[in-house]
Amino acid sequence: MKKIFLLAFFLLITGCDNNNPETKIDGRWYSKSQVNNGRIIYDNHCAECHGNNAQGTLEWKKTLADGSYPPPPLNGTAHAWHHPLSVLESTINKGGIPLGGKMPAFDGKLSESEIKEVIAFFQSHWKQAIYDAWVEIN
Repeated sequence: MKKIFLLAFFLLITGCDNNNPETKIDGRWYSKSQVNNGRIIYDNHCAECHGNNAQGTLEWKKTLADGSYPPPPLNGTAHAWHHPLSVLESTINKGGIPLGGKMPAFDGKLSESEIKEVIAFFQSHWKQAIYDAWVEIN
């Protein structure tokens, strides 16, 4: 009984609270508040092309008539999970044109923390196995 009390007391004083918006989600790098903030930013800047739930377009691998690629899913079902955080950030900053897409650059439009929040939002759609594989290769 004493051990349980000590454990509960320790969790209380260390701030380990699942209802705390700053608590990391499932051992991931981001917090609930980052996901919530990212959702708002994503809805305002990304959802129109990448879909409301980061599902992208159905035929994202097939080039369009102009030779560019349509928006890929960001929900863990396409290639985004193969890229380290730095590449995801760079792609948002520089846009998709250097990669053969049409995504505009968000450098100067979104802050570094807003970009991380957007990534937190779409990574929150990744299944745990995909996230774990991303961590392992990155």
